[in-house]
Amino acid sequence: MFERYNKVQKAVLETTLHLIIDRELQATSMSLIAKDSGVSTGNIYHYFSSKEDIINELYKAIVLFNGEFVTKDLNQADSVKERFHLAWRNVFDLGRKYPKGFRFIEQYSFSPYIYEQTKEEAINGGWCGPLEKLYQQAVNEGMFVALEPRMMVQMHYGSIVYLLKLYQRDSQDLTEEVVNQAILACWNSVSKEKGSNS
Repeated sequence: MFERYNKVQKAVLETTLHLIIDRELQATSMSLIAKDSGVSTGNIYHYFSSKEDIINELYKAIVLFNGEFVTKDLNQADSVKERFHLAWRNVFDLGRKYPKGFRFIEQYSFSPYIYEQTKEEAINGGWCGPLEKLYQQAVNEGMFVALEPRMMVQMHYGSIVYLLKLYQRDSQDLTEEVVNQAILACWNSVSKEKGSNS
């Protein structure tokens, strides 16, 4: 998740993520980050100006990683429906394989700790932007109802996030059938061709 960073930055970001998920943001101090990461406070300040700077870099790193993960293998030659299914399947896989990163984004997307510029970069640079274009294509081709693409993406994301949260609390199995049904329900909710079962 943090492969593009150097050894020190990676240690700080990984440690901060674990601490925030395990202890909450307010209980995560610079001294605790230094202690748990094995990086001196002075060395942390060489790369990050403050705890808020670390949090924002962590947010950007996870969003960028998530964007690459969700949009991988989305071949433009595939049909809109195939790309739609693959992208949302990737979101399910992301939530299951990287639960701490998933929880961090969910908890802090609207936090005042995250700068507005960082949030805007995340929306445009993550996976939401590419999915908005896919939804816009579906609208232009008459496959989807004429709703605003970003709104549709966020509606579907909210539904899938809820299932992933239940899964992380051991309250919902995410079998192949459940995942397929959830993605199909999202498709049918905006499709002009009603009642599709595949």
